[in-house]
Amino acid sequence: MALPTPKLILIDLDGTMIDTVPDLAYAVDQMMLELNLPQRGESEVRHWVGNGIERLVKRALLGQLEGEPEEAVFFQALPIFKKYYAECNGRHSVLFPGVRDTLTWLTSQTCPLACITNKAEQFTLPLLKALGIHSEFRLIISGDTLSVKKPDPLPLLHAAQFFQVAPQDALMIGDSINDVQAARAAGFHIICVSYGYNHGQDIRTAAPDAVIDSFLEIPQVVQF
Repeated sequence: MALPTPKLILIDLDGTMIDTVPDLAYAVDQMMLELNLPQRGESEVRHWVGNGIERLVKRALLGQLEGEPEEAVFFQALPIFKKYYAECNGRHSVLFPGVRDTLTWLTSQTCPLACITNKAEQFTLPLLKALGIHSEFRLIISGDTLSVKKPDPLPLLHAAQFFQVAPQDALMIGDSINDVQAARAAGFHIICVSYGYNHGQDIRTAAPDAVIDSFLEIPQVVQF
């Protein structure tokens, strides 16, 4: 059954629209080299992304998903990571198949689009511009735009208020349990992509309203 026609669509960035792991993994490995620590590689980083840069750096330092590294090491590592990521941001990242065509189609509808991500603004805006999709969004909420980020519902509710849309008339498109939790708490409908960054877990276990394998499936699951 198709979801009702939304009056607002919010779309996550990393793992949903753009495969950013190649750039993130490069910055992680350069950071680790500078700290004389073992490199982690793209396959490991792919399991760690999705909760913001600070969390990614901590996971890289620890070599695992959970836990806290030594504070001094983290504060030494974070600016090193940011330096390398600023240099390579958008260089190797690519849009997932179907994203560009579907964004073009969505913008032809009456529903406004907003990008909502846990990535810091200093990296979000250049990345959207580098991939040529910045102009598709009437609002961009980054991880440091507000006092909290997903899975807190505040960023979603802020967008709904900005566009004067009731939460039940809004749709979130994401890839992770963070997106599902934020959408549920905000009262949004939620569609997830099957290929995203959910720490190796099948996103179906989070029970979104629908799961798609490609952005090209969105017209099939959303009424317009």
